[in-house]
Amino acid sequence: MNKSAFEQDISMKFANADIRTTAQRLLIAETIWQSTDHPDADMIYRRAIQKDSSVSLATTYRTLNLLEESGIIRKLTMQDGKVRFEIERDDHNHLVDVENKKIHEFKDERIQKLLNSIADEMGYEMESFRLDIIGKKRGKLDCGCLQIKVY
Repeated sequence: MNKSAFEQDISMKFANADIRTTAQRLLIAETIWQSTDHPDADMIYRRAIQKDSSVSLATTYRTLNLLEESGIIRKLTMQDGKVRFEIERDDHNHLVDVENKKIHEFKDERIQKLLNSIADEMGYEMESFRLDIIGKKRGKLDCGCLQIKVY
């Protein structure tokens, strides 16, 4: 049986994190990986049970905690207190609109250059960074960010 690229990648991540691979854990990770938004735990659970009705809400929460602690997924705590999840990757930042709760994913090389410079001035070499901007839109202007996605 041929494994998909996702299954190969996630199996390697599970092994590196010393996580036992189970069908339900794979399904929950795959559900997040396939998401086109930043789902919360209940959304992940509802999507997972559409594929396997034996997945419980408790298993979903335990698996999310395990995956987050191992660095496989990232937990995003929003201004409204909701916790959302995404597959961990270092290639983007977030701007959260406080009025409509939309999450704008964006890249801007100027940020990385500035943070590299700051770290260098402080005697450090930057390994990675995360940036979540919380903002309120000014007037009716279109979003001026170098946008990847809006959820």
